[in-house]
Amino acid sequence: PKPGIPYFHTPHTIYKVMRKIKHNKFRYFLAGAGVIFLIALATTAPVRNAATTEVFHTQSELDFFVTHGISLNMPPEDSTRIFGSSSYCSGCHGYDPNGFAMTYGEGEEVNIHDDWSSSLMANSAKDPFWRAKVSHEVLVNPGLADQIENTCTSCHAPLGHYNAFFKDQLPYTMADLHSDTLGLDGVSCVACHQLSPDGLGTTFTGVMNYDTTGVLYGPYEDIYEGPMKLYSDYEPVYGSHIGQSELCASCHTLIVETLDLDGNPTGGTLVEQATYHEWVNSRYNFEEKECQSCHLPQINDSIIIATGYAAFLEGQAPFGIHDLVGGNTFMLKIMKEHADALGIDATPEAFDETLAKTYSMLQTQSLDTELQLDMIQEDTAFFSYKLTNKAGHKLPSGYPSRILYVEFEVKDDAGNTLFKSGQTDANEQLLFIDPNFEPHYDMINAEDQVQIYEVVNGDVNGDFSTLLERGAVILKDNRLLPQGFKRSHYTYDTVKIAGAAEFDGNFGPELPADKDFPGGADGSDIIKYHVPLNGYSGGNISVTASVKY
Repeated sequence: PKPGIPYFHTPHTIYKVMRKIKHNKFRYFLAGAGVIFLIALATTAPVRNAATTEVFHTQSELDFFVTHGISLNMPPEDSTRIFGSSSYCSGCHGYDPNGFAMTYGEGEEVNIHDDWSSSLMANSAKDPFWRAKVSHEVLVNPGLADQIENTCTSCHAPLGHYNAFFKDQLPYTMADLHSDTLGLDGVSCVACHQLSPDGLGTTFTGVMNYDTTGVLYGPYEDIYEGPMKLYSDYEPVYGSHIGQSELCASCHTLIVETLDLDGNPTGGTLVEQATYHEWVNSRYNFEEKECQSCHLPQINDSIIIATGYAAFLEGQAPFGIHDLVGGNTFMLKIMKEHADALGIDATPEAFDETLAKTYSMLQTQSLDTELQLDMIQEDTAFFSYKLTNKAGHKLPSGYPSRILYVEFEVKDDAGNTLFKSGQTDANEQLLFIDPNFEPHYDMINAEDQVQIYEVVNGDVNGDFSTLLERGAVILKDNRLLPQGFKRSHYTYDTVKIAGAAEFDGNFGPELPADKDFPGGADGSDIIKYHVPLNGYSGGNISVTASVKY
């Protein structure tokens, strides 16, 4: 025990005895007897140190331990188990009622389970937009239902999918998912921590190599492995790959087979998304700034990473906060509002924290903007609006429904709008845009023109399509490039620019390498606005430019 921390039996001393017992059934019998003893304690007075009469386990603490210990930490009964759900982890890596574990500073809470629980990763299998999109693809191509659903679940429900894979029970379909608690756990703890380092960064579209030898990889070399081994049957080991971007590659690079309009394979493919390769083709890869640097940010405080062992566990540093935030506030709000209907366990407070951190990432870490008045000549005002991407990938990235657009408004002295590009209705739907998609602009001089950064796909005939299975060509990709992006890079075939942006000299101009910059695109785009003033003169004009995601 450490000075000032009373104890009677630490988990360490209990574990040393348990290790001497080799027979699993007898070990589980003793563990069960211990739980019964704890239940008995929980129904009596708080436990006291006999020498000091100091109360160090309150009734509520014991209630918490009994509830979580029985429901979450009992060893598994299935000797053929390949994956454990997040419930195996939350008992020790969740909230600590004593306030010792996973806190820092003035007691700020950073427990792994609760931070993860309200992320899109945790709820990837319950995402109603994803489910609707899978349904859409299947309705159009019913003969390929098993193939489509099997591919989609490999990333959105990896534990259920790969549990079926190892038991030779593929395809793993949406019907399988809906009745499978393991699949519904989404991208949970072992979905990342059980990934083998072998082949990382070389397999895509949900193809993953899981280590099934009973180990979990983590970022620390000095590990006290006893409690995890006892309670979850996993052995924690050091794996440097857990902090590398390659860990994300398999699901964040998705290449789908192309079908013709009759649903027949063409032999071609379409890059649906390639966030990992966008990072590879950036300065951040050159500078070894990994995906985890932003999406699992580290603090240098020494953090005790498991509850119940404060008497002997040393703190670990640095510690990665498992917020796993991106930019999708829209879906987070839906999940919070409809948590019961979607079967989501995260608390409203957890969602509020995730939303706040998502807004912070969008507003402070994703983009720099600069608005400049070039001149006013006769009846026209000329402006330049520069956007510079600060993300480690294209902006926006990921699934092709995501857009970034610019709202540009000019008003007179009385507050009357003289010009506005990027007008929306009450539901924030863009008005006056072209059917299917708006082209990329170098210069905007009319209100029915708006700059939208997006990727747009076309079918085998080159016609606009939102069906992934029919995607054959990219009609437009003017998403803001990451800094250091090179058109000569070997990944360019998966991350290429498409449409008018390819010929826009103000879009991602390439800079030479120097001691601080590896060369490549500066990550910017400059939009020229030529605003007709319609006879307004003699007063001031006010100009506002906003970027909406």
